[in-house]
Amino acid sequence: MSMIRLTHISKTYAGTHKAVDDLNWEIGEGTITGFIGPNGAGKTTTLKMITGILEPDEGGLIEINGVDIQKDPVIAKRQFGFVSDSPDHFLRLKGIEYLNFMADLYDVPTKERKERILSFASRFEMEDALKDRILSYSHGMRQKIMVMGALLHDPSVWILDEPLTGLDPKSAFELKEMMKEHTAAGKSVLFSTHVLEVAEKLCDQIAVINKGKIVYRGTLDDLRKQFQEGESLEEIFLSMTKDA
Repeated sequence: MSMIRLTHISKTYAGTHKAVDDLNWEIGEGTITGFIGPNGAGKTTTLKMITGILEPDEGGLIEINGVDIQKDPVIAKRQFGFVSDSPDHFLRLKGIEYLNFMADLYDVPTKERKERILSFASRFEMEDALKDRILSYSHGMRQKIMVMGALLHDPSVWILDEPLTGLDPKSAFELKEMMKEHTAAGKSVLFSTHVLEVAEKLCDQIAVINKGKIVYRGTLDDLRKQFQEGESLEEIFLSMTKDA
């Protein structure tokens, strides 16, 4: 079953620049999918269209768990948790206020929200920080509170834009373990990354985007078979995106 489906998705800026060019892409259940590409390749634009922040050009279809995000945006947005590439939001709220706001937004019952907040705070070592304003947090702490807020309603689909940026090693490890646990339960994770080693160790599938087009979808093992034996992942990536 496809948890995310894109059909003929394009996005043009300023009438001429095609940031995303006719993407057709399905992401199945039980998979961690890494989304890789150079700066300006179209990764963030694609994620923002999947999550409904940007609208695709006319004629494209985006479905989350079978729900058309353009026709039924509220229902579709309940299917996923999204962490953007910037954690600098809601800075005047205390951490716990932000988490309760997110739980209210998604109608998370009191018992479940308390349990999940305690669990996330423990795993990310944020228990003592929840009473402080997000403005006082370091970049890594802001990243962690945004991840916690996005996952509080226990969505089946996680969409994460550079989620490991700024995290300390323990928190990065915990988030990667959470991704594995989530997909082991038959759900899906889509995340963008510049760190090829993370993609290599963590992902079931990868998609490489260059100049708005997906130039590869599949496993890293299958990708390696298309190149000379002994070439590093960096060399393969640079070869695929050399005209970026």
